[in-house]
Amino acid sequence: MGFKEMKAEELQFNPFTKIGKEWMLVTAGDEEKHNTMTASWGAMGIMWGKNVATVYIRPQRYTKEFIDKEERFTVSFFSEEYRQALNVCGSKSGRDCDKEKEAGLTPYYTDGTTFFEEADMVFVCRKLYSQPMGPEHFTADWIDERWYPGKDYHVMYMAEIEKVLVKEH
Repeated sequence: MGFKEMKAEELQFNPFTKIGKEWMLVTAGDEEKHNTMTASWGAMGIMWGKNVATVYIRPQRYTKEFIDKEERFTVSFFSEEYRQALNVCGSKSGRDCDKEKEAGLTPYYTDGTTFFEEADMVFVCRKLYSQPMGPEHFTADWIDERWYPGKDYHVMYMAEIEKVLVKEH
């Protein structure tokens, strides 16, 4: 099974469901070394005249090292049958195990980055902007109290969606 490229403007899905309920994998690195993580926080839209995806990564996540080092990363979406694989990728660290093997995922390499053959839809993204988040910019106290008891504030990465790949059925 292969993938075909389509225009981002032709996509028809609900990002609130796709990201927040179904989750996604954020993957960076190449054939030599890469890592992936499950994410349920993110955004999509237009910035600087580009179609963009925004992901948020805590400093202790192994995938962050790859995103910081590389120009590109991928955001991948899967059908419900891969929920357990996404659970594995969200609960284990690639520092300690072969996460993709445990999850039953097959790496696929393109444009100097990695995604997985089992994905239904993939965004190949090129970083445009990154910014550490911090409590000095929160406008509500509950954000820091609720989401950052360990003071491990996310870094926001905004990236141009260079390619949208969808699985051919």
